[in-house]
Amino acid sequence: MALFPIANPIGAVPVFYTLTATETSSQRHQQALQTATNVVLVLAVFLVAGRWILEFFGISLQVLRLAGGLLVAHTAWEMVTVRQRLTPSEKDEAMEKEDISFTPMAVPLISGPGAIGVVTSLSISFNHWVEYLESLVGIVLIGISLYLCLVLGEPLIKRLGRNGVGALNRVFGFFILAIGVRFIADGSISLLKEAFPVK
Repeated sequence: MALFPIANPIGAVPVFYTLTATETSSQRHQQALQTATNVVLVLAVFLVAGRWILEFFGISLQVLRLAGGLLVAHTAWEMVTVRQRLTPSEKDEAMEKEDISFTPMAVPLISGPGAIGVVTSLSISFNHWVEYLESLVGIVLIGISLYLCLVLGEPLIKRLGRNGVGALNRVFGFFILAIGVRFIADGSISLLKEAFPVK
């Protein structure tokens, strides 16, 4: 649930159809399937290897929560203020690519720094393999919902229109901002407790 608004499969639909405007329906379906697969793989890798990655770089869970919260809040602010998720140069480059499933769709658009930060911070708090398995199932469900949104998204865009999609993104952005603030608060409180332990 924490990951869904950050990955925002619905918000990726307009970008996907813009970048695949010249492709056939079958090609677009293939791109959608590959994009969903790449998102699942990227997030699964950081879920499983997150603990070792942090240990290798000597990063604590509190610092990761604070940094992840800042990234999530930044992503949310861009959504609330209706800023483009891709820069103009990234969008121009993507328009010329035959395969957009990994970049820019999977990374950084869907499984970007915010989503990776959330997955990694969750993995650090796990103590049993069942928790990893449950989270992997959640990531797979994100991939399935993303695929369905990309495949079935064209009627949704036509029905909602540009204003409707923008309003939906701002609603998602508000909830993501709340998640980011929570991460920042948790990380800051934990760091203060470490710096000033209660005797």
